Amino acid sequence: MVANRGNSNDNIHIAVILTDKKRNILWVNEDFTKITGYSLREVKGKKPSILQGKNTEQEVINEIKNALNEQIPIKTEITNYRKNGEEYLCKLVIYPIYNEHQEHTHYVAFELDGDIIPDDSDISIMQIQPRYRKSSLSNIKALDIYSRLILLFENEKIYLNPELKLKELANMLGTNTRYLSQVVNRETGENVIYFINRYRIQEAKKKILDSELSHLTTYGIAQLCGFRNKSTFYKVFREFEGLTPKAYIRNLKGMQLDIITN
Repeated sequence: MVANRGNSNDNIHIAVILTDKKRNILWVNEDFTKITGYSLREVKGKKPSILQGKNTEQEVINEIKNALNEQIPIKTEITNYRKNGEEYLCKLVIYPIYNEHQEHTHYVAFELDGDIIPDDSDISIMQIQPRYRKSSLSNIKALDIYSRLILLFENEKIYLNPELKLKELANMLGTNTRYLSQVVNRETGENVIYFINRYRIQEAKKKILDSELSHLTTYGIAQLCGFRNKSTFYKVFREFEGLTPKAYIRNLKGMQLDIITN
């Protein structure tokens, strides 16, 4: 998932980290992996301090802890380390997230590689908004909706429900369909249907590789992933992968054969 850049530099990698209120990592986006080398599987359940090392500034660590304890947003810079041990300057913004009852539930952080992007002044998402709780769909409200949406998809996999409707999804998030559509488009550049289908296709690709499901047809797998219609599944799969499901499977088998023979 790609956070909205807020400018024209579409090639900028902005890591997004979602944690619970105890700062245990729940989800990271693909840009996080590109910057740090860590996958979601490697960091899920751990704390962002996994990125810290011997030259990480203690005074900055204390500054961040104080802000988090007071549940206020913070923008700062800190020395972090990639998975390969390489040191880099991390420019970050952290927001506390509240639910519809104004109870603190999560934190969300946006991070840049400061060695590559020394100036983030023109990247709107990296700037703390002083009145971030005032607007009916302010930055923080949008982050709240998006964070809880990610949790529903990553942890509860509600996209597997073929009857899932936009209104039902909005109700789950305590918002309306217009706001939900705005948030998804703002944070991913996608509409809600495309967002849902991307998760379904990712799930289908995992199940295609599952030997325990090898007795199923591709449409049988599609049904497990939330698709009700065979032609829709084939159309959406081709849209995401550039191949039909059968061609995708043939390519997988061909690569597996190459590995065995080589």
